[in-house]
Amino acid sequence: MKYMLLLRHEPDAGPAEGTPEFDAEMASWGEVMGELGQAGSMVAAHGLDAEATATTVRIRNDEALVTDGPFAETKESFFSYIIIDVADLDAALGWARKMPNATYGSVEVRPLSKHEQDG
Repeated sequence: MKYMLLLRHEPDAGPAEGTPEFDAEMASWGEVMGELGQAGSMVAAHGLDAEATATTVRIRNDEALVTDGPFAETKESFFSYIIIDVADLDAALGWARKMPNATYGSVEVRPLSKHEQDG
C-alpha cells in the first residue's frame, strides 16, 4: 500500500536555522530518510518552497481566478511530503511517528488513491 505523509508545522515552530538544535533535527531527518530507503519503503520525498511563493487557480463561472498564496488559510504550513510503500496503515503510522516535525507540527497519513496503487 502506498501512503502519503503530509508534513506540516506552524511558521517559526521548531528549531531555528543555524542553531545546534536545527543541525540535530536535520541529522534526525537524515536518519529517518535513510531508514526508509534501507527498508525499501521510500517512493518519493520532496520539500516545498514557502507558502508565500504559492499561486492558486480557481475556476468560477467559467472564469479563471488566479491569486497569490495558498489555497486555504491555516495555522500550519504544508512544507513537505513523503510517499511510502508499506504493508498497511499501521506500518505507515509507525513511520509517521518517526518524523521529527511530529513533536511540534503534524503528519497526516493518507492512502494514495486506488488508481495510484500498483495492484
